[in-house]
Amino acid sequence: MICSSHATDTIGLALAGGGPQGSVYELGALRALDEALDGIDFNRIPVYVGVSAGAFIAACLANGLQSDQLCRAIIKHDPGEHPFSPATFLRPALGRIVRSGLKVPRLLGEAVWEAATIPSERRLLSSLMRLGRALPVGIFDNEPMRAYLAKVLSRPGRTDDFRELSSKLFVIATDLDSGQAIRFGDVGFDHVPISTAVQASSALPGLYPPVEIDGRSFVDGVLLKTVHASVALEQDIDLLLCINPIVPVDTAQTVEQGVMKRGRLVDRGLPTVMSQTLRTIIHSRMGAGLAAYETRYKDKDVLVFEPSPEDYGMFFTNVFSFAKRKAVCEHAYKTIRSKLWKNRDRICPILERHGVQLREEMLTDEDRTVWQSVELHKKRRRSILPLTAKLERALTSVEVLVDNAQGALGE
Repeated sequence: MICSSHATDTIGLALAGGGPQGSVYELGALRALDEALDGIDFNRIPVYVGVSAGAFIAACLANGLQSDQLCRAIIKHDPGEHPFSPATFLRPALGRIVRSGLKVPRLLGEAVWEAATIPSERRLLSSLMRLGRALPVGIFDNEPMRAYLAKVLSRPGRTDDFRELSSKLFVIATDLDSGQAIRFGDVGFDHVPISTAVQASSALPGLYPPVEIDGRSFVDGVLLKTVHASVALEQDIDLLLCINPIVPVDTAQTVEQGVMKRGRLVDRGLPTVMSQTLRTIIHSRMGAGLAAYETRYKDKDVLVFEPSPEDYGMFFTNVFSFAKRKAVCEHAYKTIRSKLWKNRDRICPILERHGVQLREEMLTDEDRTVWQSVELHKKRRRSILPLTAKLERALTSVEVLVDNAQGALGE
C-alpha cells in the first residue's frame, strides 16, 4: 500500500475552465483519477491552480469537498449542502442590460448633435460609434455564482479565506487594464475572498461583466493561458496533473455517427462558431506552453487529461438538461478510465517515480459507472422519493422522448 501523504506532498493539480459543461466534464474526470490513482489524496494536494470553472472546483477540493460529493451534487443534494444547478452560471443580467439601454437616448443625442455641428463623413461615423458605450459589458450575472460558492465555503470546516487553507490555492484572473495575469491566493492578493476571486476568474468578456476588486477590473484568466500550469510548476512539486476540457472538436466523423447532418459547425450558428474558434486558439496555445515546459521544467512531470477531438459526447451536449448533465459526467469518467488503461505502459512509470500506482483492478471493470463509484446506484423505493427527485425523473423521461423524436427527424 502506497503512503498517500508521502506521494501527495510532491503533487500539484491544475484545472482549466470550460463553463458549466467543462466543469461537469472535470468532475467526472476527477472522480476517475481519484479512484484509479493509489497514493494521491485529492483533498491534501499542496498546490491547486484553478482557472474559471476549474477555479470553482479547485476551491472546493482545497476546502475538503471530496470528488464523490462534487459528483453527487450534479444530480442530488447532499444533506446540508446548497442546491447546485448549472443555471446559476447563466442568469441574465437584466439590471445591467436595462441600465445600458437607458444610456441610448443620451448617447444618440450626443452623436446627432456632434455630427450636425461638425459635419464630415469621418465625424459622423465616429459619433455613431459612441453608441457602442451603451452595449452591456456582460449579458449574464456572475454574482449568483459568487454567492453560491460563498455559501458552500461558509459551512463548518471550510473557509472563504485563502490564508486559512492548509494548501496553496491559486485562482488566476486577468487584470483588464494591464492585461497581466493575477494570482489570487498569492502574497498581496490573498486577502480577497476565494468566492470573489473565482467570480473574477470566470468573468469571460461579453458573457460576464468584469469584477471590480480593490479598484481594478478583472476578467477570465483563460485569456492569457489555458491552465496556467507554470504557476504550479514554480512551486515545490514534482508531478502536475492537469484536467482540460477545452479542446476543439473535429467534425470529420459526425455525419457517419449521426451527430450532424453535414458535419459543418457553421450550421449551428454564431455561438458554436465562436466556441470552436476560442477552443482552437486556447488549445493551440496550451500545446505550445506544454512544449516549452519540457525544457523549462525538465525535472518535473506533467500529465494532461482532456477529451479527444472526436469526443462528440462531450461537445454536443447541453448540460442544462438534467439527463445530459448525468451523461457528460459519466462519459468523462469512463473516457478517463479508458485512457488510463490504454496508456498504462507510458503512465505507470511516470506515476511510480512519484510514489503513485495505478489501481489496475479498478480499471478492468468495464461496467463500473460513476454513480456506482459515488454510491448512487441503489434505487430508493418510490414511496420515499422526495418531490424534487420525482420531478427530475419525470423531466429525464421527457428529455429522452424529445431526443428520440429529434433523432427520428434527422436532427
